[in-house]
Amino acid sequence: MKFQSMVLFGLLCGLQVGASALAEGSAEAGQAKAEPCVACHGVSGHSVNPLWPNLAGQNVAYIQRQLEAFKSGARQDPLMTPMAMTLTDEDIADLAAYYAAEATTATLEAEPSKVELGKRIYMGGDLDRGVAACAACHSPAGNGNPGAGYAALRGQQAMYVAAQLKAYRAGTRQTDPGEMMRQIALSMTDEQIDAVASYIQGLR
Repeated sequence: MKFQSMVLFGLLCGLQVGASALAEGSAEAGQAKAEPCVACHGVSGHSVNPLWPNLAGQNVAYIQRQLEAFKSGARQDPLMTPMAMTLTDEDIADLAAYYAAEATTATLEAEPSKVELGKRIYMGGDLDRGVAACAACHSPAGNGNPGAGYAALRGQQAMYVAAQLKAYRAGTRQTDPGEMMRQIALSMTDEQIDAVASYIQGLR
């Protein structure tokens, strides 16, 4: 059963499920609208706070879906929810276009002691626990799947990644299509989460 579930995850990751209703935004307009975002997400989307995500180079579909989730209340955060509630559909499209066009310049590395386990989980999952490989949806280099709207992970800060995996595991974050991330994270140990988060931080 675990093997069948992992195969299903792999098949779902290949589907183009997230981008059919995307509005095209203006990166130039998005740059002007992103001024309030700098306080948390840094200049050009490069966060200096390990608890907040880098947005530079993230794909349009993923950014749009998350901003829409914050706006609707499907995803809750004391800082992001009130910010997103003021955004129009055009604002969301413009912000997504802007951040997607920015170059990723992550400089942090993975913790050496966590690389072996982190790479094993990221590339191959854990068949015994029913954990699917991260690379199946997010690509071996962490580039994500823009067509399906699956997040680019390369260079994302480990503390943020670990926090999101634990939120999926606890069910407090529910923005994953088909509950894929919740099912995967539910089977992961703290050690696996911390290791794969560190490995992701070192991806380029």
